[in-house]
Amino acid sequence: MSDEAHITVENLTMAYDDMVVQRDLSFVIGRGDIFVVMGGSGCGKSTLLRHLIGLKAPQHGRVLYGDTSFWDAPTPVRDRLMEQAGVLYQSGALWTSMTLTDNVALPLREHTRLKEREIREIVSFKLALVGLRGFEDFYPAEISGGMRKRAGLARAIALDPEILLFDEPSAGLDPISARRLDDLILELRDSLGATVVVVTHELASIFAIGSNSVFLDAEAKTMTAQGPPTELLANPPNDQVHQFLTRGERENATATT
Repeated sequence: MSDEAHITVENLTMAYDDMVVQRDLSFVIGRGDIFVVMGGSGCGKSTLLRHLIGLKAPQHGRVLYGDTSFWDAPTPVRDRLMEQAGVLYQSGALWTSMTLTDNVALPLREHTRLKEREIREIVSFKLALVGLRGFEDFYPAEISGGMRKRAGLARAIALDPEILLFDEPSAGLDPISARRLDDLILELRDSLGATVVVVTHELASIFAIGSNSVFLDAEAKTMTAQGPPTELLANPPNDQVHQFLTRGERENATATT
């Protein structure tokens, strides 16, 4: 983790027309961080991700990549910034009519002038990185949910991005597959030197990979905590954060009584 700011959110208010989702969000994501956006259902985690990747403009405030204010920049600059980011959506968002090779090749064909032979070599390498060597010609329907998540991750890293953004990467996975995906995220952060932003409510992932975090409160409609998840667990700033980070203990206690 670096002290250098990679992404800065300043006084951000997110809204759909007159309905405010979150207000006054201000935090810094350091270069090389694995930064977790956490909170209960409906708090605006995925909406925040949409603001970070250019899919929705803020009602108020700024998102800066380095020194560049994303939403104040001209479209060509925003496009270049987004070419430096890879996104893994909750569903994997693979094209069902394409093989894994063609899915992973999409950003390479769209954003580079590489020859087809070079693209296929890169695709094979990226699939191998996520443990899918030998599955190049498979279609998404022919592989498991965990494998589809890894294929989506291979596509996200196709252009060697500086930033990786994940929306509920462990959703729908069994505990073993989820842990393998967490380990893979750590390995890719280290090998790519990337900054990682993870939207999740999964406690195991939060504590396994998170180096820093922000907690979004659905009732207060703002952030009520920021810091490394383990530190927030040890010294929770409020009851909502404490309940969120210890709910697994309560559930286990209930299950054994």
